[in-house]
Amino acid sequence: MATTQEPDLGNASGGREMDTNIAYGLMIVTLGIFGYIGYQASNANEIDADEYLSARGSQDWRRIGLSLFASGMGVWVLLTPSEVAYYGGFWDVMGYAASAATPFILLAYVGPIIRERLPEGITLADYAKHKLGRPMQIYVGIISILYMFTFLFAEFTAIGKAMEYLAGMEPVVPMIFVGVITAAYTAYGGLPASLATDRFQAWAISFLVIVLLLVLFGFDLSQVIDDARAYNTDDDWSMLGSMNYMGSFQSGLALVVAITAAEMFSQGNWQRVYASQDDEALRKGALLASCMVFPLVFVMGVMGTVAAGQGGVEDVSLAFFHLVDKSSTLIAAAFVLLVISLVCSSTDTLQNAIAASVSRDLSDSKFDLRISRVITLLMLPLAIYLATGPVILGLNFGDSYSVFGIFLFADILAAATVIPILLTLWNGVSSKGALLGCLAGIISVFLYGLIEPPTDSEFYMYLFHPTISGLPAADGGLTNLWVFVSALVGSGLVTVLGSYALPNEQ
Repeated sequence: MATTQEPDLGNASGGREMDTNIAYGLMIVTLGIFGYIGYQASNANEIDADEYLSARGSQDWRRIGLSLFASGMGVWVLLTPSEVAYYGGFWDVMGYAASAATPFILLAYVGPIIRERLPEGITLADYAKHKLGRPMQIYVGIISILYMFTFLFAEFTAIGKAMEYLAGMEPVVPMIFVGVITAAYTAYGGLPASLATDRFQAWAISFLVIVLLLVLFGFDLSQVIDDARAYNTDDDWSMLGSMNYMGSFQSGLALVVAITAAEMFSQGNWQRVYASQDDEALRKGALLASCMVFPLVFVMGVMGTVAAGQGGVEDVSLAFFHLVDKSSTLIAAAFVLLVISLVCSSTDTLQNAIAASVSRDLSDSKFDLRISRVITLLMLPLAIYLATGPVILGLNFGDSYSVFGIFLFADILAAATVIPILLTLWNGVSSKGALLGCLAGIISVFLYGLIEPPTDSEFYMYLFHPTISGLPAADGGLTNLWVFVSALVGSGLVTVLGSYALPNEQ
């Protein structure tokens, strides 16, 4: 999910390290189970290129719902919601939770329409080509790959640092283990393997989260609220649970807009549109996923601050991991199982989705099944390398805010593109009008920066850091709603006007 860069988990020596050998054993067994499930699913039937990338029409609504839920999760859910809640307040965490659900709600209603108009499609860029031509397919494909690949190496970064904190592992070791196993069953079995593991990962995540919350926090709601407020007694923050505090409402709404737009370009979602048995299965499955992710993300946001209040931690993003310091080895083991399940549920989806975008969108469907498998394997070393935090062309991939900036850049591109794509549901949109609309969406961000300049920054910085001040969130606040509104409105207006002025040739 967009804007979900994993924050720095700090040094492992600061946490309670469970026995490293036990952690290795748990990780290997868990990965072995997922690998076996993926292998069995892919080995059951002969698989061709279309089945590899779409699993076309094979999934009922329950399987689609669980798969969408699992593929949308990641280690980020243990980290980012609590940070959002702390720095923004009630409405920010409400918006963040809603932003996890709204892409599925939109998918429930838009997905069947697009599938009806392009039954043989796999990706959103396929539809863009069908309606708007090859240039738009390439552009949409590039946005999708940028967003998904950033998400992929961010998840590798997170699992490395999480296992370092929990068990004293060298960060690159769990990265390699997770990467090799997920890439193996995904490269071999494609989307059917990912779908099969998603079901088990969804149940594992749900069960482990519920158990951990009950064990760590109990049922005393009043104590929960007191602990949340104990971490930061600032008057604004103390209104976390108050519906009267509207100070973070706009920022919360901005998160909904930004992440919903970005998730429309997550090809894993569109693969599952075509994997659904029928429209009813897609609608019910997408709505099931939305009902599962909203309470999970919201509770994680609130409970993260509760944990901070209980533990007096300096970094709220570490709250859940600091709880391990005063818990049993059994709880630590449950955390290990949870983070492995979370990272596998997202990385296998992302690997297959990126392969779909490259083989379908960039190559214009010229790559065969063999090449799709090679793509899945080749992205692994690059993603792991970036997760180790190198500095490339002045960009520090070990700096959470540098990578956060890549996420935000992808979010802005998505916000400037999503309206022209959705407007194709109206048959009056032309190819030239849509392309001009996408460009206008980006220009609108620049214009907003000239009208409301970022604090201590150039006007164009909103394109890379659309926060309240135009700087990273830690320095300037949470997301600026009007940056994204500018992109949406500018792209929409120019698409409509451009389509009337420059209609498609008959």
